[in-house]
Amino acid sequence: MTKHSSVPLPCFFQFISLALFTACVLASFPAWAQPNSSKRKVIIDQDAAGPGGTDQQSILLLIQSPQTEVLGVTVVTGDSWLKDEVAHTLRTLEIIGRTDIPVVPGAEYPLVRRKEETELWEQEYGSVHWAGAWTPHSYHPADQLGEMPEGKPTTKPLDEDAAHFLVRMAHKYPHEITIYEGGPMTNLALAIAIDPEFASLAKELVFMGGSLNPKTDDPEFANTPRHEFNLWFDPEAAHIVLTAPWKKIVCTTVDISVKTRMTQELINQVKAGDSPATRYIATYTRLRGTYNYLWDELTALAWLDPSVITAKQTRYLDIDLSRGASYGDTLSWAEQDKPKFVGTPVEIQVDLDTQKFYKEFVDLLNAPTPKP
Repeated sequence: MTKHSSVPLPCFFQFISLALFTACVLASFPAWAQPNSSKRKVIIDQDAAGPGGTDQQSILLLIQSPQTEVLGVTVVTGDSWLKDEVAHTLRTLEIIGRTDIPVVPGAEYPLVRRKEETELWEQEYGSVHWAGAWTPHSYHPADQLGEMPEGKPTTKPLDEDAAHFLVRMAHKYPHEITIYEGGPMTNLALAIAIDPEFASLAKELVFMGGSLNPKTDDPEFANTPRHEFNLWFDPEAAHIVLTAPWKKIVCTTVDISVKTRMTQELINQVKAGDSPATRYIATYTRLRGTYNYLWDELTALAWLDPSVITAKQTRYLDIDLSRGASYGDTLSWAEQDKPKFVGTPVEIQVDLDTQKFYKEFVDLLNAPTPKP
């Protein structure tokens, strides 16, 4: 004989009401704040100039999310020299109390491009607006440590190079790790050279880079719309990475990045909080010039909460490796006109909900820093 439950109906309806209420409350939280029994593993590969600025702020956003497990920060020369960037990143982690996250030094130079050759190229084809570590007004030799207004770190980087760390982690956690790329792709290209299976062992690649047809009066892109620093600085590395067998690639281009701005109002909203990340940004973030885009921060937040992105399209990407005026420019194709040899199709972010993005940016930085 079947035995029926004897739960009183009022109790049953109370249980259903509580369950619905809980579901509604959870749904009201942004994706980055949703409870998650298994955290999302990520390695941050970054040209981590600092203090403050887009590079360090994107690192903070990814660490601040309770849904992420940051396995490490691998560092590559780009916006600044490697030695500077490693020191700034170590100091950031000290300030927010997350020295458990390893900082791993990577490539000090691009695979092929060199400063002297680039200066000759500029004499023939015109100067670039931003050359990262090679920018004349802030240049210093690679083996010298630049200014450290936040103080020199007392902790040390991992005694391993970035490429081998990336390969080791990919084998330790196959198909689980998101590779977040916020700088030139030299470390990733070296990892692929060491182990051709590296890309296929990752869960996905998300990166800030490339430029297609940005709508802006910014002189950096108005005359050279296909030029973007991260891919331009090491085009050979970008070619290797973009044609590797990743399972998924998501790209934040210049086109969508220029729709964002770091403003004094936004900085003031962050300053209203009292987290270690908030205090860091309040102390070290500064507006510089007319254009203060949230480049890497958008890449980070869109990965944490994809609903920030309201439109996207698919393209195949590569890099112009000719040594002419377009050396290092972004190449792109749709499905119907792609060449024979291309990599994984890339999900290109096209538009975003800017107010939602700004709100989540502030809320995430103001939240308590997750414990190790």
